[in-house]
Amino acid sequence: MGMPTKVTLIPGDGIGPEISQSVREILTAAGAPIEWEVCLAGQAGLAATGTPLPEETLASIKTNKLALKGPLTTQIGEGYRSINVTLRQTFDLYCNLRPVQNLPGLAGRFTNVDLVIFRENTEDLYAGIEHKAGKYAAESIKLITREASLRIAAAAFQYAQKHGHKKVTAVHKANIMKLSDGLFLQCAREVAAQYPAVAYNEVIVDNLCMQLVQRPEQFDILLAPNLYGDIISDLCAGLVGGLGVVPGANIGTDCAIFEAVHGTAPDIAGKNMANPVAMLLSALMLLEYIGEMATAQTIRNAVTAVLTEKTALTPDLGGNATTTAMTEAIITKLKDR
Repeated sequence: MGMPTKVTLIPGDGIGPEISQSVREILTAAGAPIEWEVCLAGQAGLAATGTPLPEETLASIKTNKLALKGPLTTQIGEGYRSINVTLRQTFDLYCNLRPVQNLPGLAGRFTNVDLVIFRENTEDLYAGIEHKAGKYAAESIKLITREASLRIAAAAFQYAQKHGHKKVTAVHKANIMKLSDGLFLQCAREVAAQYPAVAYNEVIVDNLCMQLVQRPEQFDILLAPNLYGDIISDLCAGLVGGLGVVPGANIGTDCAIFEAVHGTAPDIAGKNMANPVAMLLSALMLLEYIGEMATAQTIRNAVTAVLTEKTALTPDLGGNATTTAMTEAIITKLKDR
């Protein structure tokens, strides 16, 4: 056994601390070689240090270059800037990667969804370039660059080639935004030409939304600019049971932050009712990222067994188990193997 990998753990707000504890217990039971460095952010960071993103947390991520993050509170329309956006831009986490697939034993609207979303993560309208235009208007600038578009396209095609995916679909609205989305498509086409074994096509984002809720099985990898990628990520999560069962990752050149993409669920915080699956699956993506494939698969098998047998499911999954009970059920399955 080598030295454990140091990972910054941001438990987060609301149900975050509960599901973070669950994930830690499961990974420990599986023997995952992780050393956690717990840091604060969000409301917890604000309460403790006066800032939602303390310098100590940023320094920890900068040193470890790996983080697992629970859900964080961000005020809407006022207050401090989105912590997620700040982290992505600070560490140049240009690739938002979200695999969306049916989990065994969970009823969704469909039974054959298995797709991966590659969302450009640093620019577009999320660059935050906006200002008041006179007294009664506001203006946001949609920034699309060649560099960012090429590298997210390259990430999607490299992933397709490595994992045996057959098709990449670029998402756009270039019929209206001919220059900005047009540039994104031009870059996607350039990269596609370098991967002749991977099929490539393009779809306008509104048409994509319709097709996703009719026949999602026709899609494999979706490649999208930031805003469309954000919207379709949540839409796709809804196809397989919601954000409580979908993991996510923000990946840069030398740093990666894995996260539960759902909200803080303050209404059930502290009630031992939260579903830990999304954060756990995000942690499995982290394990795979550092090469711990066997450990990740062992835990995935245990989760699959619990979901299939329905022995201990939290209320959002149709059961009445506590977070603790579901955690213990998964650990029991680990020990059975």
